[in-house]
Amino acid sequence: MAKQPSSTTPPSEPINETGDASVIGKGRSTPTRREREAANKRPLVPTDRREASKQARAKAAEARERARVGMANGEDRYLPTRDKGAQRKFVRDWVDARWSVGEFLIPIMFLVIIVTFIPDAYVQTYSIFALWGFFLLAVLDVVILGFILQRKLTAKFGEGRVERGFRWYAAMRALQLRPLRLPKPQVKRGKYPN
Repeated sequence: MAKQPSSTTPPSEPINETGDASVIGKGRSTPTRREREAANKRPLVPTDRREASKQARAKAAEARERARVGMANGEDRYLPTRDKGAQRKFVRDWVDARWSVGEFLIPIMFLVIIVTFIPDAYVQTYSIFALWGFFLLAVLDVVILGFILQRKLTAKFGEGRVERGFRWYAAMRALQLRPLRLPKPQVKRGKYPN
């Protein structure tokens, strides 16, 4: 094979991004594969274990805090399985929009405990009976809430599409003090969902 004669015209110099022809290409050589792999290598066991465990704890704490805030705000991604879904959100919003007798159950119980320190037997007896009466009112309120929600969920989602367990879910939420509910209430009182 014969050698081809080279052309007499010199090749044009490549110009870099700044327009300067003195530096050819990107200004540095392309790293070899070995150099790239060495730059990406991290030891399996860190050299400073205390610092690594401190960073791991901080990262886990940050993830927990993000999940706690997300759950409190009702973000579906952070909710536990029992709270996920459109029907559960509807039940939560409906319960949070109304006044429930059960919300006052815990404060009434504390009041009865304080009243039982009064040394009068009649006062103690009547306070216990009043507590049981209030408890029965709370149960009646929760039963009525279950029937109302059954009707509302059927109207909104269809006859056969209502999930099971919504009555118990609504009852447990209705019996909690409003500030202690998780996820936090997203609606104001009286603002019922459509």
